[in-house]
Amino acid sequence: MIALDIALDIVIIALLAAGTAFVAVGTVGLLRFPDLATRLHAVAKADNLGLGLIVAALVVHVLREASTPGDPAGWGVALKLLLIWLLALLGTAANSHLLAVPPPGKTDGKGKERGEGGRR
Repeated sequence: MIALDIALDIVIIALLAAGTAFVAVGTVGLLRFPDLATRLHAVAKADNLGLGLIVAALVVHVLREASTPGDPAGWGVALKLLLIWLLALLGTAANSHLLAVPPPGKTDGKGKERGEGGRR
């Protein structure tokens, strides 16, 4: 039993470290990339993967710490964590789309209209 606890601790620490690394890389990409599209790509991809790894670590921890193996409270918390990650994925996709696509009639800074194929 002790070997299993140590193995699960190692898995949890590895998932948390990997998730934190992806979030940090996404933040560096946000600060370093030159334009909006590449910044959105860095944040959307790296941060969502980082959040997914952190949620996976939390799910493993919650299920391990459940009072009994079939405890419905542990599974409920795990499902809530997965739902939070799903909502973050959907929110990031919607946010990136809204920021990347300018409204019709707006120009791109070079005098060309955007939103309808770049034509006037």
